[in-house]
Amino acid sequence: MHEAGSFSIPSIRSFVPEKLRPWIIIAIVVVFQFSGGVYLAAVSEMVGSTALMQEDIMMAGYASMIGMSLTFTIMFRLKFRFASKTSLLTCSIALIISNLICMYTRSVPVLVVTCFFAGIFRMWGTFECNSTIQLWLTPKRDLSVFFCYIYLLVQGCIQVSGLTTVYVAFWAKWEYMYWLIIALLLIVMIGVMIMFRTYRSMRKLPLFGIDWLGGFMWGLTVMCIVFVCVYGEYYDWYGSGYIWMATIGGMVVLALNLWRASFIRHPFIAIETWRFRAVYLTFLLYILIDLLLSPSHILEHIYLESVLRYDALNYISFNWIVLLGVVIGSVFTYLTFARCKWRYKTMVITAFVCITGYLMYFYFTLDYNLPKETLMLPLFLRAFGYIIIEISFITMLSKVPFQNFFQAVSIQGFASTTLAGVIGSAVLGRVLKVMLVENGISLGATLDRVNPTVAHLSVGQVYGALQEQVLMVTMKEIYGWLTLISLFCLLVFVLHESSLRPYKAIHPAYRLIRRFIKHELRMRERTS
Repeated sequence: MHEAGSFSIPSIRSFVPEKLRPWIIIAIVVVFQFSGGVYLAAVSEMVGSTALMQEDIMMAGYASMIGMSLTFTIMFRLKFRFASKTSLLTCSIALIISNLICMYTRSVPVLVVTCFFAGIFRMWGTFECNSTIQLWLTPKRDLSVFFCYIYLLVQGCIQVSGLTTVYVAFWAKWEYMYWLIIALLLIVMIGVMIMFRTYRSMRKLPLFGIDWLGGFMWGLTVMCIVFVCVYGEYYDWYGSGYIWMATIGGMVVLALNLWRASFIRHPFIAIETWRFRAVYLTFLLYILIDLLLSPSHILEHIYLESVLRYDALNYISFNWIVLLGVVIGSVFTYLTFARCKWRYKTMVITAFVCITGYLMYFYFTLDYNLPKETLMLPLFLRAFGYIIIEISFITMLSKVPFQNFFQAVSIQGFASTTLAGVIGSAVLGRVLKVMLVENGISLGATLDRVNPTVAHLSVGQVYGALQEQVLMVTMKEIYGWLTLISLFCLLVFVLHESSLRPYKAIHPAYRLIRRFIKHELRMRERTS
């Protein structure tokens, strides 16, 4: 551990009270978190009023996440190059321009590229704010404490943003959400210009030696994977040339990137970063966990809208339950993991118990007339378990050496925000389609005019009842298989021995980080 002086934010002018300054920073970061390029909660309204497909808007949303994940690797370089005032004003202006483009463009490439850069500036502004108040949150720079705040903020803003988007779209139009965010960003700009000053505690470091080409190639690789998963069902998977081109292109770019990273001095993501157990293990576990939770993206939506006939307002109202799970899960993780230093194994088992409970609840209670109140428990368990996983896994990366830490965060960001969710949804969507056909053939084999149960019904009534029954049987079957997989994983975690605790999850001081970056820059200048 290292000593830390009294907390202060010298970049804010002296007329602003000291106790108010951290809360101003938190208010700014909430606005940045709301600014995401496209707002996926309003995807139905956007599809209905534009010439875009749902896949186009989903692709743009994932592009924003890719931009956010890539930015982790260069965050400290940006912080040591630009003053807080400059960074916040730049990010605000960029996000305003991005929102205007996303609101009016009907070109898919323009929308995707705009959202990609919106994700970069969103994360830049978020990191600038969060790093400014890190010592206020945890004077010892304990990452297990800091990440409890980070994921409470991020996941909480996701739920509130979804609620705000649907309510605005319902009472007005989806475009008004963009104007609301633009107005908030303008308020942030005015506040920054009035309350902030251009302050530097250290001389600025140049943006020299960053592997921009490597970053672009990593982004392009992930974008190809996302394209295959998002558009796969629409283009009939590998029956389409587009999917083949995206697959081959992604593999070629990935191979070139890894080959290039094997011999250049400072690649964007070094190959050795992938070799740390905390990196590849959490990457694979995120894919597994998002596969188990993939019903939340597909089956829940189908069940609530097609079977229970809930409208958009009733559907989005469940975000309040998810938000409650996020808040209680973050507090629980703070008290047990950050303060009492529970083991990583204990936290993962606790999370998997919640995820298994979520799956089992739907498997045993799925019905045509399920009351709305009974759905609150499984959604709460899902949110509670996932927030524990996120905080535990990101803290696990503190075991990675500092020179590889933020590269590891980018890798985990690819998994948690983009790849795991999109792969899980693609796999489940394909399984759902195949099983619907199989169950439809099986259940409909005896439905003919000789059958007395359907003899008095019309063809349309028989077909509608059959499709509804096929859907329910298929969803139960999928929840059952996922429950068995989750139980098996839970058994493996219980049998696995581990005594690791988050004792050494301490972030180095910024002065040491800056000294390390200066040393790296001098070494690059000598070798170039």
